[in-house]
Amino acid sequence: MLQPRICRFQPSRLGRALLSARTYVQAVNQVPPPSMQPTVAVDGGVMQGDSSRKEKFIPLRTYKPRTNGLRHLKRPVNDHLWKGRPLLTLTIARKGQHLGGRNNTGRVTVRHRGGGHKRRIRIVDYKRYLPGKHTVDRIEYDPNRSSHLALITRVATGEKSYIVAADGMRAGDEVESYRSGIPKELMVSMGGAIDPGMLAAKTAARGNCLPIHMVPLGSQIFNVGSKTQGGGVFCRSAGTYAIVVNKEEVEKTKGTEIKSVIVRLQSGEIRKVAADACCTIGVASNPQAHFAQLGKAGRARWLGKRPEVRGLAMNAADHPHGGGRGKSKGNVHPVSPWGTPAKGGYKTRYKRNKHTFLVQDRPRNQGKRRPR
Repeated sequence: MLQPRICRFQPSRLGRALLSARTYVQAVNQVPPPSMQPTVAVDGGVMQGDSSRKEKFIPLRTYKPRTNGLRHLKRPVNDHLWKGRPLLTLTIARKGQHLGGRNNTGRVTVRHRGGGHKRRIRIVDYKRYLPGKHTVDRIEYDPNRSSHLALITRVATGEKSYIVAADGMRAGDEVESYRSGIPKELMVSMGGAIDPGMLAAKTAARGNCLPIHMVPLGSQIFNVGSKTQGGGVFCRSAGTYAIVVNKEEVEKTKGTEIKSVIVRLQSGEIRKVAADACCTIGVASNPQAHFAQLGKAGRARWLGKRPEVRGLAMNAADHPHGGGRGKSKGNVHPVSPWGTPAKGGYKTRYKRNKHTFLVQDRPRNQGKRRPR
């Protein structure tokens, strides 16, 4: 079992001598014990003063370089994850699908894929139509995605399902879906009529699924849908989210009605989605995933990633950058093996007939450096 590093400082020579030769270090407690935290007297009582957020936040876990594979290994700290197997009734075997990026004719259409550890596919509920309260049983690791999954149980019937977990969601939390409509109890508490402020205060909680027209402006959402029917399609990977920018209203005989909602994605793209499209309040879980370092090439192979070879190192017959004496790509702009420009910012969307839901395309640098 890999043992994490505990110390930020170098122990003295005497301290090293006192430690046994094969003793592994333990994880550091970033938060001081309650006895050492500052206390503040409040009306005769005592309130524990919280330390700064920077001290509580543990971004990555490093390891002692006992082997070369551990030297550069960095992993997010996810001690709250379930240690056992997934719920087998909500999984299917992944057999005959890991074909190394090949299509139905057997040709490689996606390079650098193949191998990998044996997996089971989790059946994830992206639509979340079931109303009522759900209790979070546990947070699980999913080998098929970067974000984590939450196993939830419907209080009324006991049905279990997997959803994409929100950042900060833990076992024991309660989440609810309002996609099928507003419950009668909530309408009675608002006086029989919809009060937007009270509705947002009672529904816009982390992990709840709402029609996007019910979300307050400026809120962070993930697992965002694009159509009235169906599940979420945007912002499902680790640490991603969208921001509700505007709501387009249309005059009706009975009053105004929200036609569509404009959201801003993290890429900078601004697009419309249907007013009744689904979304989940919060940020997708495991936001430190993109800071992780695998440490060795073998871990990439476990994930099903095969090696990538630079075009400069190939022969002229294999790549436009190949051949020549020394390191030279022959005065050719960076291109793919098939000649397509490979520099960041190469546009492939149609300029004239753009998508009807696209409001503003994401900014691109067109191969130039962005001003800092």
